[in-house]
Amino acid sequence: MKKDYYETLGVNRDASDEEIKKAYRKLAMKHHPDRNPDNPKAEEHFKEAKEAYEILSDGQKRAAYDQYGHAAFEAGGMGGGNPFGAGGAQGFDFGDIFGDIFGGGRGRSNVHRGADLRYNLEISLEQAARGTETQIRVPSMAACDTCHGSGAKPGTSPTTCGTCHGQGQVRMQQGFFSIQQACPRCHGSGKTIASPCKDCHGAGRIKQHKTLSVKIPAGVDNDDRIRLSGEGESGANGGPTGDLYVAIHITPHPVFQRDHNDLHCEMPIGFATAALGGEIEIPTLDGSARIKIPAETQSGKIFRLRGKGIKGVRSSAYGDLHCHVVVETPVNLTERQKELLRELETINLKDSALHNPRAKSWMDKVKDFFGQ
Repeated sequence: MKKDYYETLGVNRDASDEEIKKAYRKLAMKHHPDRNPDNPKAEEHFKEAKEAYEILSDGQKRAAYDQYGHAAFEAGGMGGGNPFGAGGAQGFDFGDIFGDIFGGGRGRSNVHRGADLRYNLEISLEQAARGTETQIRVPSMAACDTCHGSGAKPGTSPTTCGTCHGQGQVRMQQGFFSIQQACPRCHGSGKTIASPCKDCHGAGRIKQHKTLSVKIPAGVDNDDRIRLSGEGESGANGGPTGDLYVAIHITPHPVFQRDHNDLHCEMPIGFATAALGGEIEIPTLDGSARIKIPAETQSGKIFRLRGKGIKGVRSSAYGDLHCHVVVETPVNLTERQKELLRELETINLKDSALHNPRAKSWMDKVKDFFGQ
């Protein structure tokens, strides 16, 4: 047996038309198949609610249902067959219900907020670390000064669209459904312009460039965004202006690479300095610093200078500077240099385990791998 229509919608039998509509809207939003792609029962519940609303939202059909129940709509029933014909609810208007669900409701406002804009700004690593202020030139759509945003020639005004009577939308009957869509004459604005403004050609907005000052806070990083409220495109029909988002891009630095608030750099040192030790000077964002290189330093060793990195926008402390040692092999050798290096190599080979322990260890692992 079919479920009682009042029970399906969850309302009392004396419920008002508004209560019935509100109950159906709630169920339609909950069980619509598009919102429940993984729930096969949702479509069944949706159809039940739709059928109940088709009957109870119509005064004549509701009266027949109250008197005869479901039999009033069945062939050969107590009402002498379906009093509404085979179509039952033919011509039923879903505009209000589905407009509320999917955002196309009757009487929709034609006032729209302006679009947000994005501007890509390149700055140096030093500017990002210390903060800076710069000016940018941004293209945007602004209200036309000639017509003050109306789109009509000065001295004239837009008129109410005769097709949609200012609603911006019209209803089209397509079989069972009555569909609401944008008015083809005014394109949803609700107004027509007989004499367009010569500067904006009826659009009410013109393209222009404006110069803005942007304050870059110290510590910004790649892809951080700075919001300039109200500096986007102007709204349509008096709507509010959008915002401008300045996206930060830091240009590659010749010395440092940034990792959040830390900095990294390569530090080439000579063969003799690596072997014997020494002291070298390295650059920092604030100047320079000196590092003591212990004897027998190997390539790849990292020296950390605390607090020589960057203080982030949301950080309370500075990051560190990590210096990666790279032992440089001499090039363009003279004959005397080659002679000295060969002599050094000969000495090293006499006791490689003592002078080249890493090479000796690696060779032992290779021999073990090949089973020698």
